[in-house]
Amino acid sequence: MKSNKQYAQAIGKYLRLSASKARRILNQINGKRYQEAILILEFMPYKDCKVIKKILESAANNVSDLSLDKKSLIVKTAFANEGPKLKRFRSRAQGRAFSIHKPTSHITISVGN
Repeated sequence: MKSNKQYAQAIGKYLRLSASKARRILNQINGKRYQEAILILEFMPYKDCKVIKKILESAANNVSDLSLDKKSLIVKTAFANEGPKLKRFRSRAQGRAFSIHKPTSHITISVGN
């Protein structure tokens, strides 16, 4: 049985971004054309946009194996899952310790026709 896969994807793992903050950006580009999604990411005022743009460009470059044109690409799926939290401690008054949880996330973006 032959698989007729007409999409490519890129995954960014263990990124030092909050998954909930990344989702608010990914919801904006989900279902958009590739060129439009790049423009949206360029002009959004969030730090996470730079990393998400790199992943989107990587997914578009992975399409070269399928002989599809970059101009006709559409962002099929874009989602963020939570990764492991980095646990750190901050010293507080009277010898107490205050825990700090630094979130990580895994971002997956698929593009195709």
